[in-house]
Amino acid sequence: MSEFERSRRIAAPADQVFERACDIDELDDWLPRDLHVRPEEPPAVTVHEDAKGQDERALLRTERDQLRMEWGTRDDDRYAGWLQVAGIDDSSSDVTVHLSFFDEEHVPAGDFVAGALDESLERLAHRVSG
Repeated sequence: MSEFERSRRIAAPADQVFERACDIDELDDWLPRDLHVRPEEPPAVTVHEDAKGQDERALLRTERDQLRMEWGTRDDDRYAGWLQVAGIDDSSSDVTVHLSFFDEEHVPAGDFVAGALDESLERLAHRVSG
């Protein structure tokens, strides 16, 4: 198993950050640019990956009272992840994204994953403050 985690402080209250991060209709605005999420019957979603040109059945759950979102593949245990928002004070929050890859044959390069997570957190910060 390979795991990756990145965090970023965002200048906004935790509930505001969480609401923007979990808006299923706008996930494409901050997720890695080659991933696109289509909602189905909750908690089911379909994730399209441009690089592979294919759809992946997945699950996406949010725990609003915990400011946490979790996801993973539906048909196999290839990967899972979570996003956690923690309030620092009334005007700032820390956001952490964690990915776990269970199939070592399909683990992307560490530098690629770290870059994609950093870029996604940057896009989320811009989206919240913009």
